[in-house]
Amino acid sequence: MKLDIRKIEKKDLDAFIEGNALPCFKSNQIWDWIWKKSKTDFNAMLNIPKSLRALLEENFVFRPVGIDKVQKSIDGTIKSRLRLHDGHLIESVLIPVPGDKRFTACVSSQVGCSLSCKFCATGKMERMRNLDPAEIYDQVVIVNQQAIEHFGHPLTNIVFMGMGEPLLNYKNVLRSTQLIGAEGLGMSPRRITVSTVGLSKLIKKLADDEVKFNLALSLHAAMDHKRSEIMPINDQNDLDSLMEALIYF
Repeated sequence: MKLDIRKIEKKDLDAFIEGNALPCFKSNQIWDWIWKKSKTDFNAMLNIPKSLRALLEENFVFRPVGIDKVQKSIDGTIKSRLRLHDGHLIESVLIPVPGDKRFTACVSSQVGCSLSCKFCATGKMERMRNLDPAEIYDQVVIVNQQAIEHFGHPLTNIVFMGMGEPLLNYKNVLRSTQLIGAEGLGMSPRRITVSTVGLSKLIKKLADDEVKFNLALSLHAAMDHKRSEIMPINDQNDLDSLMEALIYF
């Protein structure tokens, strides 16, 4: 079975190029086509020789996210239902504030969610799986294209506030912020916000990992008993523990 090229690390691609007795700089070129130019077709990699493109085609595959349905609001908001390679559906949203020249992509991190918050439609769905970094990255690429097409302006902000709890997909979310950021699309971490229902231990881990993006807490109630009614996760992450974690962060 062919490997998904966007699931391998750079060192693995380096090893593949070296193992085929090819110049090492070809690995850098391929990596740039994938993550900086967002290409999901080897034949679009124009400075790669045809023989190498054929070799890549023989060994690797792309599994890009595709648009399944788009809804547009009169206020300019665009919601997209996206189809993953295995048939699962997720949602991403373009939120424009044209007068302010702010264009935000709201992206998902999981297929479904396991936390059952009372106010959230996704909480009524079963969590099927985590999204991989490329699936999160693709959402940003798709929504950015919509922003340019409809408003003539690229995205200015990314928020992880779509389907799923980002911190329960910790490793993949952090990797996706790197690919959205300096390693790929060049978005400043100060323009990326990860929203969480409040998982105290993982908020502290974010601090220990010295992340540079912004963190938002979905609070919804300022009393433990009320918050636990609408957000069951509060039973294990009460307001005192969250305050301690946020101060630590």
